[in-house]
Parts: sequence; structure tokens; C-alpha cells
Amino acid sequence: MDEKAAPVRIEPLPEPPYVYHYIRPRPKVVVKRDLLPGLVVLLTTFAFGLPAGYLWSWLAPAQLKIVSPNDNKFYPIGVESYHRLDALMVFVMIGLGAGAITGIAVWLLRQRRGPVVMLAMTAGSFAAAWFSQYLGGNLAAGAYPMPATIKPGDTLLVAPSLETWWGILAWPLAAALAYGCCAAWNGLDDLGRRLG
Repeated sequence: MDEKAAPVRIEPLPEPPYVYHYIRPRPKVVVKRDLLPGLVVLLTTFAFGLPAGYLWSWLAPAQLKIVSPNDNKFYPIGVESYHRLDALMVFVMIGLGAGAITGIAVWLLRQRRGPVVMLAMTAGSFAAAWFSQYLGGNLAAGAYPMPATIKPGDTLLVAPSLETWWGILAWPLAAALAYGCCAAWNGLDDLGRRLG
């Protein structure tokens, strides 16, 4: 047997057909075109503070208090002091629900997705929460008027009130979180604006 074998000839592989790869340019943030829709979102969100304030004044519990004979101040009877926290939690729950609905509703405005509309939505949610706290307090005070004459030892229903402004943060935080979760779930660079 011949030790010198014929060299093996290696044929080059045929070149694959040319494939054109289009790389889409990275979308830029649209500011000028989204300013007017952002203002509309802000004002529309602010308007929803009215029904939220009315709903809170209707749901928040009043406190049964007694007039002290010593200093003529109102003191809650028994566990009625818990209604202070109940009023705040009702307001926070209304804010969280309204914020989640606001965030999802604004996300559905496909042609306007982006940071401008999100910031407008958050600012409108903050303003709506403030307005609902202000309006709800006035409506609740009107629903539980104080009697003309108050004597020591009298018991009366005192209108619910929000003694802290921290509850205002629930609505804008929930709206921003809902919008941010939708944006993270979307995963497209332009948030799907071009598809609308």
C-alpha cells in the first residue's frame, strides 16, 4: 500500500444568499408633539378628583364624640377614635384604585406613550388627590353640621377629616407604578407608538 495518499481536496462552501438586516434606529423621546396631549391628560385626571372627593365624603365614617365638661373640647367615645384611621385608609384605597385605573387608561393612549404624558399624568394625579381631599373634607363637614348650641356632656357626630396629607401620595404613586409596569411589560424601544 502506498504510504503517500493523494491529498484531500477541500471545496469551499458556497456563500449563502445575501440577507439584508435592517437595524431600526433607536427612537427618540418626543416632547413638543406630546405637550398638548399631556396637558389634556393632566386636566382630565384632575377632573376625576371631584368624584373621588364625593366618594370619600360618602364612605368615610363620622366619629361619635362627647363634649368634655372641663374644657369644652370634643373627645371620642370608646373606640370611635379608630375612625380617624378609617377615614385615612378609605382615602388611600380610593387613591390606589383611581391611580391604577389612571395609569392603565393613560397607557392605552398608544400614540402618546412616553415620559411627557407620564409626567403629566402623575402631576394631574397629585392635583386630583389634593382636590379630592379638600373637596371631600368640605362635603363631609356639610353632611355633619355642628349644632347651634353645644353643652358639656352632649354627644354628637363629628364629620370625618383627614389630619395628614400623606394620603395624597397614594393616587400619583399608584398611577406611576401602573404606567411603569405596563411600559416594562411592553419591552419595545418606542413603547409601541409606531403600531398605533
